[in-house]
Amino acid sequence: MGHADVGQSVSPSASIRAFEAHEWRTYRDLRLRALADAPDAFARTLAEEQGRSDTEWSSLLASSVGSAWQISAVAELGARAVGLAYGRLEAESPGVARLYSMWVEPAARRSGVGRALVDAVVSWARSRSARRLVLQVTEGNAPAVHLYERAGFVRTQELSPLRPGSSLRVRTLRLDL
Repeated sequence: MGHADVGQSVSPSASIRAFEAHEWRTYRDLRLRALADAPDAFARTLAEEQGRSDTEWSSLLASSVGSAWQISAVAELGARAVGLAYGRLEAESPGVARLYSMWVEPAARRSGVGRALVDAVVSWARSRSARRLVLQVTEGNAPAVHLYERAGFVRTQELSPLRPGSSLRVRTLRLDL
């Protein structure tokens, strides 16, 4: 996937683009920072992700680079990576795409970076002919819900555990494209 598919300017110094395969260390570092900052926002835990080898991180990112059915996007302010998001078309549900692993570092929040990441995945999903984009957000995460609702997502009645054994619940939100 080329930069043109998701590249967009947030401000003169901020941009959203697809990761490149050689950037797996940046991807790993952002993902680990996200899990440390917001452990109740993701299905995987920091301990699980810290256990991945460099080879696993490299392969994980490489699988989405150039793929027609998934994207790993990075948000940058200047030369600094400050956020990420992952989108994937669902093979078992034609026409449905999912937004996963959305995170923006605290210092860059409320600057438009989160919305730009969401918009980039929405644009990507539309370019892949998806008719719906869905995501899950932890109940009680009002800032995230607000961000998604401002982007046009609506809450569904679907609730599920954050991860096996967790008392935390995630709500599914959807956006018809």
